[in-house]
Amino acid sequence: MGSIARSSRHVDWLCRDCLKWETSGTVPNRCPACGSPRMRSHDELFALSIAHVDCDAFYASVEKRDDPSLRDKPLIIGGGARGVVSTCCYIARQFGVRSAMPMFKARELCPDAVIIKPNMQKYVDVSRQIRRHMDALTPLVEPISIDEAFLDLTGTERVHKAPPALSLARFAKTIAEKIGVTISVGLSHNKFLAKVASDLDKPRGFAVIGKAETLTFLAPKPISLIYGVGKVFSETLKKDGYHTIGQLQDEDPIRLMKLYGEAGSRLARLSQGQDARKVSVDSEMKSISSETTFNTDIATLEDLSTELLKCTERLSERLKAKNVVGDTVTLKLKTSGFRLRTRARHLMMPTQLANVLYEAGMSLLQREADGTPFRLIGIGVSGLEAADGFDPVDLLEPLVARKAAAERAMDSVRSRFGRAAVVRGRLYTSRPDNQSAPASEEEAEDLESKFR
Repeated sequence: MGSIARSSRHVDWLCRDCLKWETSGTVPNRCPACGSPRMRSHDELFALSIAHVDCDAFYASVEKRDDPSLRDKPLIIGGGARGVVSTCCYIARQFGVRSAMPMFKARELCPDAVIIKPNMQKYVDVSRQIRRHMDALTPLVEPISIDEAFLDLTGTERVHKAPPALSLARFAKTIAEKIGVTISVGLSHNKFLAKVASDLDKPRGFAVIGKAETLTFLAPKPISLIYGVGKVFSETLKKDGYHTIGQLQDEDPIRLMKLYGEAGSRLARLSQGQDARKVSVDSEMKSISSETTFNTDIATLEDLSTELLKCTERLSERLKAKNVVGDTVTLKLKTSGFRLRTRARHLMMPTQLANVLYEAGMSLLQREADGTPFRLIGIGVSGLEAADGFDPVDLLEPLVARKAAAERAMDSVRSRFGRAAVVRGRLYTSRPDNQSAPASEEEAEDLESKFR
């Protein structure tokens, strides 16, 4: 979509470099103002207002921005002998490297790639900068992940003195110039199609899917284009004779519901390009989790419990940073044969405390640690809500209350001196060296009292 249109009818067009825009009977191959070929035109360009914005190879883009020597090299963000690719640049993708691919496979495909471990704090900081620019465009911003979001620019034309398409082009240009990363924009009349559009023209893309062309655009596309249709469901649909979205468009919705239940109803709607979901500012987080993949398989309860504690501390930090608590703990384990086990436990009271989360996780882990070698462990929390009023020390059992007070003291010290300032005893003894010895958990309250 978004190819340069040439006809006698009036067409909307804009230049993504100098931002000149116009509605005219013909569209030039190059911008008449600056000569740029980066034109975007469409019959409905200035009438659409639902956008999906996605950063291009975000982590890799940030690293190349910070180290220009990496600009023309294949770059993989990941690490560990048994880790996976977090993301990779477009040069590395030409060798077949993809996100979530095992690192050993990525190294085989692209042996000359530069590999950098993720620096999440840096990526979060850049994401927040981009978010501030989004908020300046519209109050209706729905973040999907650290590097993508939906935006509803309906009604913003008067404020910005420009149609949404032009505001988005300005936004993309600003992010590239001021922050140093590139983004791709998908513009359409609903969230489903905006998300599809943003993937059409990467990197530095600006693709449009209008209302009038929705059915004809979707018809020849594979069913896997519909979000939520994964590999397994896609194979099921193929076995039943459905290969393209057009075949779903021609099918009786009732038959699809009989075959696939609620998923069938959803397929019927989305195949027609129908998506009534609004861009939601208050989109709820469903869960928060932390996991780690081991360099070598781990089978003993003692070693697994140490790794679980590390994950639980990171999880607790994330819950506290977002000021939320959760009431359901889920343990995740992956065997050496890549078989996944998940076990869950509902808590009596929502919490964000690492001690409480760890004990719940341990109660689940003890049942699973039967000598099976595992390559991954993780812990997550769902049933999230605002933390205000939860984890009241005066309502906890005395032993739990004491641990909670010590944890709060640890948090306070860490906020002043960094995460390494206080390390729990068993994690301290598992450190590969004893340099810069931090305070023990038991000393946390004493340290905290010195800074009150």
